[in-house]
Amino acid sequence: MLPWKRVIRPLAALLLAAGLTLPTAAGAHAATAPASGWNDWSCAPSAAHPRPVVLVHGTFGNAVDNWLGLAPYLKHRGYCVFSLDYGQLPGVPFFHGLGPTEKSAEQLDAFVDEVLAATGAAEADLVGHSQGGMMPRHYLKFLGGADEVNALVGIAPSNHGTTLSGLTRLLPYFPGAEDLLSEATPALADQVAGSDFLTRLNEGGDTVPGVRYTVIATRYDEVVTPYRSGYLTGPNVRNVLLQDLCPLDLSEHLAIGLFDRVAFHEVANALDPAHAEPTTCASVFD
Repeated sequence: MLPWKRVIRPLAALLLAAGLTLPTAAGAHAATAPASGWNDWSCAPSAAHPRPVVLVHGTFGNAVDNWLGLAPYLKHRGYCVFSLDYGQLPGVPFFHGLGPTEKSAEQLDAFVDEVLAATGAAEADLVGHSQGGMMPRHYLKFLGGADEVNALVGIAPSNHGTTLSGLTRLLPYFPGAEDLLSEATPALADQVAGSDFLTRLNEGGDTVPGVRYTVIATRYDEVVTPYRSGYLTGPNVRNVLLQDLCPLDLSEHLAIGLFDRVAFHEVANALDPAHAEPTTCASVFD
């Protein structure tokens, strides 16, 4: 008998992801997001926060809806904050992060160049959710991003792929399913544990010199499974489990990136470790 509960939960998570990233009024103007104050191309980094922050959405996300919580949070703390759309497929509006991951990394490379040129900063910091925490590693490793990036913060990143609670292990039993996945939504295929893309990405080590890495994971992640697969190994790496900071926090894959202020507080710590403050359950009030 098929493990239906294990199959249904990740599928439900994907459907929820789609529902939570439905276009908002702001979503039609993802390049500017003027009401929230981010993607302000006139923003000048301060002495306290000299590096702009580039937010990298996850699969099925976009530059606005993925960041309606975190972008204002960081902007309020004095950061210049920017976000991009990447991985668009022809004829698919609003739901991005679906195209080939290598091409998405090229889009990120070009966007970071624009941000650095506009702000005059020498380096940027990157914060990504899910695929957005993993994909920048291709940019850092293969596209020269290590010269332009100080830190990468991954929120529930798919660094070593996912089994979707075992669902991906069923693909070989459905003839043509893997080919269809690769052709229709390349980024999903790239994030399956053991994919060619992830094999190349992780060969020779998870990290590159000169970049600080932080991974913030949740024990209740039902999309990146097992959740520890998001962890990195190597120099300048800090892996954080959300429930070690706040045992009462029940956030799963979507919530940790969309509205979890405990996670947001830890993101701020990762961006400015010299002024980090302990992250606890009380951080929801910060």
